Amino acid sequence: MIVEKLDILSLKNLVEVPLKKVETLEAENAQLRAENAALREQLNKKSHNSHKPPSSDGYGKKAALPQSKGKKNGGQFGHEGRTLKMITTPDQTIVHHALSCSCCQKIFLPSDVQKIGQKRQVFDLPELRLIVTEHQEGLIICCGKVHKGNFPEAIGQPVQYGSKIRALSVLLNNDYKLPFEKIEQLFADIYGCSYNESTAISHNKVMYEALAPLEQEIVDKIIASNVVHFDEIGMRVQGKLHWFHTASTPSYTYLFVHPKRGKLALHSEQSLLPWFKNWAVHDCWQSYFEFKDCSHALCNAHIIRELQALSDNGSKWATEMRYFLIDLFEKTLKATQILQNKDFWLQQFKLLCQNADTEEPQPVQGKKGRAKNSKGRNLLNRLVAHQDGILAFAFLQDIPFTNNQAERDIRCLKTKQKVATSFRTFDGAQQYARIQSAISTFRKLNINIFQTLIDVFDKKNVDLDYA
Repeated sequence: MIVEKLDILSLKNLVEVPLKKVETLEAENAQLRAENAALREQLNKKSHNSHKPPSSDGYGKKAALPQSKGKKNGGQFGHEGRTLKMITTPDQTIVHHALSCSCCQKIFLPSDVQKIGQKRQVFDLPELRLIVTEHQEGLIICCGKVHKGNFPEAIGQPVQYGSKIRALSVLLNNDYKLPFEKIEQLFADIYGCSYNESTAISHNKVMYEALAPLEQEIVDKIIASNVVHFDEIGMRVQGKLHWFHTASTPSYTYLFVHPKRGKLALHSEQSLLPWFKNWAVHDCWQSYFEFKDCSHALCNAHIIRELQALSDNGSKWATEMRYFLIDLFEKTLKATQILQNKDFWLQQFKLLCQNADTEEPQPVQGKKGRAKNSKGRNLLNRLVAHQDGILAFAFLQDIPFTNNQAERDIRCLKTKQKVATSFRTFDGAQQYARIQSAISTFRKLNINIFQTLIDVFDKKNVDLDYA
């Protein structure tokens, strides 16, 4: 009997050892599968299913939203072209005539020309040189006293650059992202003048200070708008990460820079949100929801990308929800018309959310902290919590489908980053934000940017309402 009991115990030990190994291998296998899935998910991220920029897609770029098909390449019917057209009063006229008669060999003179046949016009740059204007102080002696003339207010130095070259420097550096040393080189190559970096920097500062009243006017007009787009983007300033924030409409642009992205920046004195009362369009950054006085409309392009990522990993509800939002987008003629049967579409949205709730796994409680949700459930929770902001484009006039307006207005920072990589000083970043805000606004209002910058240097009034 003792021998039999020993045999049974030894057999149990023999069985338990491989069972423990199997459990260990199964746990390792599950961990490796999870790591493999996470790596595959990261590898499959593109601009259409994540927040990665389109430039990271290489030659495999795809449109974020459905594009209309069937159009021919080039300009479409009814499009007003901008090709060169002949003018009636050219600056210079040159007549080309035959040198001699092919019959009698008579030599022709310009006075022999009787009619003009074909005309061809060449558009080119004028002679590129600096024009020097000398301002002299006129002295008049009357009643035994010398009376002096007054120089214009803008002319305060014995030798200085005029408002045109200063406006061009500001435009090249800010809107065209040309570094200061390149501006210096450009003026030396074209005009042969020694326009150095410190001079260009000082002109940026003068423009920044002169634009302060105009910036306040832009801020007031944006705050009074019914729909305003908000966004932010990171960039290094003085070697540290800072954030450029934008508030924009189709007519006005406002930019400011702040060391923080969230609450501290949005509640700062530079921010517009504490005073804004209407519809704010943004990408669901949680800090925006701190402001209760305004209504929130969310960017559906961001949501569609997240749904696409879930759909790529086999999520059925994400595929259906993505088709639902795109269908609404098309039925509203790209968010230009509103739908009347609101209750029907809200019911469809609710059913899709219910299906998602059954499909997504329940939160998993770890050893510490809150239960962990899957990415799909996190997105579902946002869809349910912000239903009104997501569907606002379909039922309210002038609410857009995406936050593309703000993204276009802040995209200039990415170009600036590629050219200059960063801002060396915080003052330089502030100057860029204000000057770029004004230039973007001028362009939206079809105001001549170069002439307006000249007017600002000359201390002339710039009327945004007149545009």
